[in-house]
Amino acid sequence: MATKRKKGFSLPVFTNSKARHRFLLGDKIEAGVVLCGTEIKSIRLGNAQISESYAKIIKEELFLLNAHISEYEFGGEENHAPQQPRKLLLKKRELEKLRTEVEASGKAIVPIKLYFKGSLVKCQLAIGTGKNQRDKRQDLKKRVAQREADQALKRFLKK
Repeated sequence: MATKRKKGFSLPVFTNSKARHRFLLGDKIEAGVVLCGTEIKSIRLGNAQISESYAKIIKEELFLLNAHISEYEFGGEENHAPQQPRKLLLKKRELEKLRTEVEASGKAIVPIKLYFKGSLVKCQLAIGTGKNQRDKRQDLKKRVAQREADQALKRFLKK
């Protein structure tokens, strides 16, 4: 019989913090990731990074490129390469939708999050349009103004 996990234990979630800064994100899609055993063990220990990664369609298949999953400490000879391409699993309809959007308007497929769903590793993808420097500065100004307004409201309510 399977044992339940302790409530205090949580599996790691890896986010791409640079994605929202570099891209205007559109539709989001969840994809499965094909991994070997040592990769899963390494991810469970929290040894992964997707901040510089991207997804690309190669020969009718979607791959996650430049994602770094560190070698498993106790892997031995059967360890994996840290930055190898990893296949992403999508339905044909979803893959065709991604293909048409990327080819038609020059957008990119950006991984936003890598997480566990049950015992499987999933990758949340978004279709992103690159921001220029002016857009990045405007977003930063909006965030600073919002933070200052929140702090002023907090100070006012404290009195």
